[in-house]
Amino acid sequence: MLTMGGITNANESNLRLESTLQELPFWQVHIEVERPGNDLAMLFKQEPLLPGIILNNNQQYVGMISRRKFFEHMSQTYSLALFSIRPIKILYKFFQPEILAFSEDTRIINATQATLQQPPEIAYEPILVKTTSGKYKLVDFHQLLLAYSQIYILTLVKLQQVEEQSRLAKAGFRDLQHNYTQLIQNEKMAALGQLVAGIAHEINNPVNFIAGNLVHAIEYSQNLLNLIRLYQQCYPEPKGEIKTAIAQIELDFLSTDLPRLLTSMEVGTKRIEQIILSLRNFSRLDESEKKFVDIHEGIDSTLIILQSRLQNHQIGESINIIKEYGDFPKVECYAGLLNQVFMNILANAIDAIEESLVMSHPSLVRNKGKICIRTHLTDDKQVIIRISDNGPGIPESLQKRLFDPFFTTKPVGKGTGLGLSISYQIVVEKHGGQLQCISTFSEGTELIIQIPVQLNS
Repeated sequence: MLTMGGITNANESNLRLESTLQELPFWQVHIEVERPGNDLAMLFKQEPLLPGIILNNNQQYVGMISRRKFFEHMSQTYSLALFSIRPIKILYKFFQPEILAFSEDTRIINATQATLQQPPEIAYEPILVKTTSGKYKLVDFHQLLLAYSQIYILTLVKLQQVEEQSRLAKAGFRDLQHNYTQLIQNEKMAALGQLVAGIAHEINNPVNFIAGNLVHAIEYSQNLLNLIRLYQQCYPEPKGEIKTAIAQIELDFLSTDLPRLLTSMEVGTKRIEQIILSLRNFSRLDESEKKFVDIHEGIDSTLIILQSRLQNHQIGESINIIKEYGDFPKVECYAGLLNQVFMNILANAIDAIEESLVMSHPSLVRNKGKICIRTHLTDDKQVIIRISDNGPGIPESLQKRLFDPFFTTKPVGKGTGLGLSISYQIVVEKHGGQLQCISTFSEGTELIIQIPVQLNS
């Protein structure tokens, strides 16, 4: 066995916008597949931060086992007894893992983007890096995200410097804008990926277990209650001890309330399943190509994700959502990108209403806090989506700059100025549509999205 830890510290490394994977700290822990499985556990115990171990056969690379996959598999029934003393190669046959590998000259930004596009169950596995000499090493996924965050900060600082230098070449400024936009999109994808993967893995399986067993629990309880009723019919005069027990447990109330209790549990599990499905429909991380989707499904999924923000705790009232959906077929679009547009616009509407509620006295806001979503289909096959709010509105002098990159009306530290800019690019450049804003100061704002039912080839 050969063990060699990371040679650098990511917090102290001098990263650049073009930095590659070879500049990141790495792990090189190798083990021969003929060794017993106990040796894997020993190595992971010796190095608590070790993300994975590289497997060799006669010093030739054959695969990799991550810490998470190893302990997840070994925690299953009988796995410890079966594989602890047997060769590692037998255990590895049960994994059949999908391993993401990069050359060490891959840029950190590109590696992060490719990693976040993986299925949730493998998105956070260690990154396998092949050196120019043909050897392999591992980079912890969290170190990759840490480096990506540092590059994000470097890009932001560089952009601020560029803005101060008005005579900087337009081509260079455009490249930096593109780089920053890509980083922002990667950041959102990372957040969505973590959210979907975490909920799907940690909640979906136990919820399915509960939902599956509830069906039998309802059936069994009903059978037992029916049996009790049959006993009461056949033996209407039970002994004194039985009468006392019936009184103590309040049998009549129990017989009525138990089915209701189980039914409410069944409704609760279905609600959780609906939320998980809405998260998946919203993110659509595995759908980068255009396809026909239900626009209303995307809007509803976005509203479910924003549900907690629709309750204004300062005045104890919820923001009212009014939906007036038209009847039209599925629309050909890039679903994940279009859902991002809905998220940006609805989040801005909520921010605007919250600002209006904070600035006004509670007695003056009884009829405020309203977002209207209206959709319809035009005669020339154009889908119109109108999202309006009754917030403070936008001054006319600022409306012309709403879709400019880095322009925001929000306080410092609250907005990046990229939400509407990215939304404009998605609607206009990606879908060949139109995005316009109609706002009256002190009355409200309406964003109008227009896209064709079918994209041009």
